[in-house]
Amino acid sequence: MWSKAGRTNISILLVILVFLTGVAATVGFYNITGAIATPQQSYLSANDSNQPASISIPSNLGPGTIADIVDKVGPAVVRIDTVTETRVESPFDDPFFRQFFGEEFDFGPREQRSLGSGFIISKDGYILTNQHVIEGAKEVKVTLVGYDKPIDARIVGADRSLDLAILKINTSKSLPFLKLGDVDKVRVGDWAIAIGNPNGLDHTVTVGVISAKGRPIDIENRHYENLLQTDASINPGNSGGPLLNLKGEVIGINTAVNVGAQGIGFAIPSSTVQPVLNDLMTKGKIARPWMGVGLNQVTPDVAEILGLGKNKGALITKVVPGSPAARAGIQKYDIVLEFNGQTVKDPNDLVSKVQALKIGQSVKLKVFRRGKIIDINLVLGEKPSE
Repeated sequence: MWSKAGRTNISILLVILVFLTGVAATVGFYNITGAIATPQQSYLSANDSNQPASISIPSNLGPGTIADIVDKVGPAVVRIDTVTETRVESPFDDPFFRQFFGEEFDFGPREQRSLGSGFIISKDGYILTNQHVIEGAKEVKVTLVGYDKPIDARIVGADRSLDLAILKINTSKSLPFLKLGDVDKVRVGDWAIAIGNPNGLDHTVTVGVISAKGRPIDIENRHYENLLQTDASINPGNSGGPLLNLKGEVIGINTAVNVGAQGIGFAIPSSTVQPVLNDLMTKGKIARPWMGVGLNQVTPDVAEILGLGKNKGALITKVVPGSPAARAGIQKYDIVLEFNGQTVKDPNDLVSKVQALKIGQSVKLKVFRRGKIIDINLVLGEKPSE
């Protein structure tokens, strides 16, 4: 059973006999929302006068190597506490009860609290974390090493699909920050260090290796592609914290754990973060090219009947009104066979081809429709916010 490592649901549920008092209260641990800001400081400048909190490691590793790295990078790792409002479900919502009481009893919203982790990526206070750590939050506070009190943070940008978010805090001090490393140079078996706040235990350090690369997994209603797998211990509350190499560079953002197993944790690789970080910091979202269609597989039986061969294409199951696909004349039940002269193998292949292009780019489609193959020209639009 998979679980996001992201939020520690430290839930204290007080239900005070609703039949007698009609009152229920819930206290848990959860998240926030905020305004868009424009960054003033480059987040990955290797030539910055205030260098990232990375450390040079000698070729001969010693017993103090991990501790030296933690001493250097630890102050750039933060705790994130969030508050959301959630409606308390009432037994009077059930039709069985309503037939006696004649109305729905609403206990109103209750605050729920959560915690997660994050790390500073610029000296002026930009913080990278998981989107699920701050999803739906009305209040976000960040706790830093060396500060007596938590600091209010605002959400600068977030993307649910990639599960990434940027926060901003304002301080009078120049902050330590971490540098994103090159995950392409990471090999299976390389050492990995995780730092975070599992179950509220601040700045917990765990060590392991990279167990695998390129893992796709599904958690709840999210699909993750190309994750790093590690046996460094990751638990609820670790989400959003850094997974580090032996240079003190961030190679992944700790995200999920298999709660039914030991030593199976996952992190979003730095290669996923690098291309979208500027959009999140400057635009508050990730601009993606978009056709505006729903897709499904073409079954082997249908492909055989239609004579489509092994490369079966992608079946259009929905056309979003007003989308680029709708404007181009694409219809439900069309089958996309080619995209810009390239064969479309399946829906995932079509999605990959779209994502490889830019917003506003013109493409040519070859579509199978009611026994005929037709050509359609389409201009990719920007995918709306989810």
